[in-house]
Amino acid sequence: MAEIIQKDGTWTFDGDTVRIVPGRDKGVGLLRQTLGEVVVPLRALAGISYEPGRKAGRLRLRLRDGADPLLQVTGGRLPEASDPYRLTVEADRSGVAEYFVDEVRNALLLDQVEPGPSDAYLLPGPAVPITVGAGDGTVAFDGDRVALDWNWTTEEAKRSGGPRAFRLGDLRTVEWAPSKGLENGWLRFTLAGAPPAPAPKYDPYTVELFGFKKDPLMALVAAAVAVRLPHPAAPQDGPQDSPQHARHAVDGAAAPSTELAPSADGHASDHDALLRRLRELGELHQAGVLTAEEFTAAKQAVLRSF
Repeated sequence: MAEIIQKDGTWTFDGDTVRIVPGRDKGVGLLRQTLGEVVVPLRALAGISYEPGRKAGRLRLRLRDGADPLLQVTGGRLPEASDPYRLTVEADRSGVAEYFVDEVRNALLLDQVEPGPSDAYLLPGPAVPITVGAGDGTVAFDGDRVALDWNWTTEEAKRSGGPRAFRLGDLRTVEWAPSKGLENGWLRFTLAGAPPAPAPKYDPYTVELFGFKKDPLMALVAAAVAVRLPHPAAPQDGPQDSPQHARHAVDGAAAPSTELAPSADGHASDHDALLRRLRELGELHQAGVLTAEEFTAAKQAVLRSF
């Protein structure tokens, strides 16, 4: 196991997942503090790097495009202090950071993780229920129902319509955009069959954001909703690849055998088949079909066959 503990947070890698716990340092952004622990499965990673610096370096995880609902809705626009996938590393701990990078990279190579885009979310998103107040309103989401309420800064034309509420099944898209310069940001919900939305200031299904400290928290609401909607890259003519659908598929199907098919000399038929089996075992473990002990035993059996 590899671990690095810093004021900015703690990262732990056990061979299958990178566990990220934010620190209590004043530089840790409110979004990271609110999001809390993040567990990233190996198959969601595209890479990792360490960037040394004179006073401090940075560890950075690079996730596969489409694997994380938070990164999907923010599109690289999160402030640096809000990014859960970077860790500030003190200069005297650079050796530990480089060791951590080597361990993750070796695991990615051994498991032959595909670094390309994912057509399903591989992280569960922020926990629900979640309620955030920022900008001109407050949003609450319980996993099925979204409720919007307004405050004294809301434009009268929007506030006069009163609070809004709708269910996940009525929703087509959710979008988050940060404030930029003199332009306000927003958290926008688009309902199925709705006409083009007016400006965020007047839209009763959009919270307008003014560039204050709590604005990034609205991205957590967006991610919690997005992970329960169809994935943007999911095949249009097949079942939706959401975490819920994946769990139902695992529960309803028999688990593939973890035994290797031996060839005439008692070894695995070929190198590619072994690598495919390693990926299958990792997916079964992540899905909960195999326990940690079963996964370890099966993985060792595969590696002994090389």
